[in-house]
Amino acid sequence: MTNPGFEEHDHDACVSGALSVAEAHCAERGLKLTPTRRRVLEILLSQHRAMGAYDLLPILANEGLGSQPPVAYRALEFLVTNGFAHKVEKLSAYVACSYSGQNHSPAFMICRQCAAVVETTTARDAGALGRAAKSAGFTIETAVVEAEGLCPACQTEGANA
Repeated sequence: MTNPGFEEHDHDACVSGALSVAEAHCAERGLKLTPTRRRVLEILLSQHRAMGAYDLLPILANEGLGSQPPVAYRALEFLVTNGFAHKVEKLSAYVACSYSGQNHSPAFMICRQCAAVVETTTARDAGALGRAAKSAGFTIETAVVEAEGLCPACQTEGANA
């Protein structure tokens, strides 16, 4: 799946492609992508923004998939553990992974105005952090970058205000 960024894209293909990757990954590894787990992933994919468990619960409850917080948290834990979603610490919420099935270090661009979140990748051992780690004799195993700012739409909106 390619990263849709902040621009318009074929949203249906985006969602179906990511679901196909998740289904194949689970089948290959003998993991159960239960209806609730699948639906939570589908919701995250359809939103392209970070969502918390309590954002998911009304949708799940309305569809008969559970109304208690542990239902959402267990599904999210499964998705994160298996690389289908990430927790965005800044927002204490979750986003679907834009690079499912790929070993990567995520970097998130978070719009402080509309709350859109876009994932891209970074190299763990590159840039200033990589150089600092190398000079300290440290090996970076995982790194997550979260940057907050304004997406193109909100920048344009602000310029027109």
